[in-house]
Amino acid sequence: MGDMETVKSEQTRRDFLATAVGIAAGAAAVAAGAAKADAAPPGRKHRFGMVIDLQRCIACRSCTIACKVENQTPPGVFYNWYATKEFGEYPYTRRKYFSRPCMHCAKPACIPVCPVDPDDKGHRATWKREEDGIVIIDYNRCIGCGNCVDACPYGARYLDDKGDYVPADNPLMQIKSGDNGLWKSRAEGHPAKEKARKCTFCLHKQDEAGNYGSPPACALTCMGRAIHFGDLDDPASGLQQMLVERNWTRLNEEKGTEPSVYYLL
Repeated sequence: MGDMETVKSEQTRRDFLATAVGIAAGAAAVAAGAAKADAAPPGRKHRFGMVIDLQRCIACRSCTIACKVENQTPPGVFYNWYATKEFGEYPYTRRKYFSRPCMHCAKPACIPVCPVDPDDKGHRATWKREEDGIVIIDYNRCIGCGNCVDACPYGARYLDDKGDYVPADNPLMQIKSGDNGLWKSRAEGHPAKEKARKCTFCLHKQDEAGNYGSPPACALTCMGRAIHFGDLDDPASGLQQMLVERNWTRLNEEKGTEPSVYYLL
């Protein structure tokens, strides 16, 4: 891992532990969180998000591996980074483990810093989909400036640097990636090269109606059944019930981004 990625990972871990202090729980906390959320825009069908149970995480790292296999990302790009933090003083130390996908925030810090002029729909190179709350990147419009990478308070964005590519004759170059629904291989000119990249909640798994036939790769593969994915606005998804019954936190609440990924404590 490069120096920049190490710094981002360490910052994310420190922020996670700082945020975890003094968290409110139960129905009152869920109601308070809902009151802060933006009103659903016209035409929105879903508000996809994750609830990650830290007590069920078994530190297997299958979420990171499954994500790389599903999205065929280069060696230095991780859409779902697995973080470990040890705290306390020897010999009384404990460790916390958590996966860190893109938070798909209600108020993303990455969007306003994008210098690309909005198109006729008001979208810059990165924008938040009104129909389901997923934040995506248009590789054809991204200029690879890295502003969004620096602005993300979760270290969830990467520049797909050309130095991360395998040799052209490597078989990996022939494997098609479903990232952003493109289904192209690197040999075929996948347009993410030297552009910003991040987790898309496996957007390519959606059908034409915007529903998932199976959850994102990290949730599908989680051996401890710690990662739960669904529509945060749909009681049938079970996510609301989890947040009512358990203490929870979100990363970097003080940033005002209102992430769509919750951690059960």
